[in-house]
Amino acid sequence: MKEVIISGVGKYIPSKVVTNDMLSDFIDTSDEWISTRTGIKTRYITTGEDTSDIASKAALQAIENSKINVLDIGLIIVATSTPDTFMPSTACIVQKNIGAKNAYSFDLSAACSGFIYILDTAKCIMKEKNIKNALIIGAEAMSKALNWSDRTTCVLFGDGAGAVVLSLSKEEGIIDTICKTKSDKWECLTIGAKEVKNPYIDENEKIKNSSKGYYLEMEGSEIFKFATSTINKLIKEILQNNNIDLEDIRYIIPHQANERIIKISAKKLNIDIEKFFINISNYGNTSAASIPIAIQEMDQKGLLKKGDNIIIVGFGAGLTSGVSLIKWQK
Repeated sequence: MKEVIISGVGKYIPSKVVTNDMLSDFIDTSDEWISTRTGIKTRYITTGEDTSDIASKAALQAIENSKINVLDIGLIIVATSTPDTFMPSTACIVQKNIGAKNAYSFDLSAACSGFIYILDTAKCIMKEKNIKNALIIGAEAMSKALNWSDRTTCVLFGDGAGAVVLSLSKEEGIIDTICKTKSDKWECLTIGAKEVKNPYIDENEKIKNSSKGYYLEMEGSEIFKFATSTINKLIKEILQNNNIDLEDIRYIIPHQANERIIKISAKKLNIDIEKFFINISNYGNTSAASIPIAIQEMDQKGLLKKGDNIIIVGFGAGLTSGVSLIKWQK
């Protein structure tokens, strides 16, 4: 029976570090205000690299880490909310950049849940089409979507990319994934796109569409409530579906949005916060990139051992959410 395992990991973080104190130079905020509410101390911001550039550098590291040839990649999927262009997909640009000419490529948009969505999508495609190796990337240049005069949002996000090589194997790897969407709250977290504008649109429609913003807008309290009610439910559901106990999980790797959300989830699950891997203080919220960045960092630090059961769990705009149960085989 064909299984899919994680065989390589990589990440890329832009070189420009921005501290909370640096943000206070041009907006009304402070290190104390940001860190006590979110746990964030620093984030990294691109000074010119676009999403495809960041994604390509993470991809090359993951390929090197997996010890496969780039020509052996049959599929590339990029999860992003900040693509270079509406078309072509960022994944197509990455394919060209890294020379993976035997792959077919596309983007998937599920916001901060995106990495879990592409993990499940790639697994299904690989098993159905017998694709031996796939490259999945969560990549964001969130800084280009932020209103830098809005202190409620611009302090939260950072830029970066995490990449994973998936390979067919006889060993158990990606055990199970659950993805969900609660679309009745979709307007709580948005990034606007081009307005509807053509010679046939009437004046009322012009006014309505011109009011759309092109920056990230968020109803923070609604997202907070959604996240704190969703994470523990998803974890309990996937454990129950697979007849496994929480004690058998080595680490839970959550989407890095807010440290308070993670602490509340740990309390609801009645487990030590140490079971959750947290690195938001260094990177801020990197959206679809946060989970693969965390996985790479954990692998680099030697925290993950062959045979460990881990859970990744995320939530984001849509409102989307997802959880995966993975046996680490790298």
